Amino acid sequence: MKYKDYYKILGVDRNADEAKIKSAYRKLARKYHPDVNKQKDAAQKFKDVNEAYEVLSDPEKRKRYDGLGSSWKEGADFTPPPGYENIHIDFGAGDFGGFRTFRDFEKMGGAMGGFSDFFETIFADFFREPHTGQKTYTRAEAQPPPKTEKPEALDITQDLPIDLEDLMGNGTRAVKVTYMEKCKECSGRGSYCYQCGGSGFATITKTLNVKIPTEVKEGKKIRLAGEGKIGRSGKKGNLYLVVKYKKHPYFKPEDSNIYADLEISAPQAVLGTVAQARTLHGMVKVTIPPGTQSGKSLRLKGLGLPKKEGGYGDHIAKVKIIIPEKPSEEEKNLYQKLAEIAQG
Repeated sequence: MKYKDYYKILGVDRNADEAKIKSAYRKLARKYHPDVNKQKDAAQKFKDVNEAYEVLSDPEKRKRYDGLGSSWKEGADFTPPPGYENIHIDFGAGDFGGFRTFRDFEKMGGAMGGFSDFFETIFADFFREPHTGQKTYTRAEAQPPPKTEKPEALDITQDLPIDLEDLMGNGTRAVKVTYMEKCKECSGRGSYCYQCGGSGFATITKTLNVKIPTEVKEGKKIRLAGEGKIGRSGKKGNLYLVVKYKKHPYFKPEDSNIYADLEISAPQAVLGTVAQARTLHGMVKVTIPPGTQSGKSLRLKGLGLPKKEGGYGDHIAKVKIIIPEKPSEEEKNLYQKLAEIAQG
């Protein structure tokens, strides 16, 4: 029997962590998969890569394999240490990462064959005994209770960032939806699946044109029926988009009302003026009474966000008096005169 160096097969060192082992496996599994690589030795290399990953990805198998020592060379004649029985095991009742039985795995590659004699000798007791259907336990442990299948979680929930301007019309938005689901190629079993690289999961990305209800408020959900995950029976879940307002440079929303600063100069506040105010409905003229104080709120009715019951909220313009940061000499003289007048 020939010794197999699983670390050399995957191209990793003996101290490689789980992430490096999985990364190396995915790369080589894609390279040598029989559906992709038509070279004569590709099927055998694909089998060796999967066998190496089967051992090095499992902490218990890896510990046993490392216990054989690191002095062995790939292809060297190998005699099992004491305690290992050199027998050939029928693996027909096991579960082999995406294939119902080990024989299914054999059939997939045609003449590819199953695990090597080396593997079967070292890890025989990790699998079911032939013809009995009973698992051989390597530690003293109770027979686990039968697993009950959990209901499938088919609904998807994700945030939907929108601009306040998106609520002012009946347009649509292109929304990108990304989620993880069990790989359909291997039904989520992974290990030997080329499609998911052994992870058992696939990343699904799709773009939907979503109509934004104008009356929707932050934190509320938009439900898109049937746009969630697809279950084993073909049942479709729903997609829930949670509305999140993007930060606006001018406006602060509160329910259906909009709050915003309205900047005017000191002379305008004293003498009164007609100012231009920016709203979601466009620029509007606002009359500023003489003697208006900084912080005074002016309500502009019907110029806010749409209401569910119809109509619009209000735009609340908060007066903010702006003084020059670098006044000219003439402005300084005028302000000096005003200061003298104020002092009496």
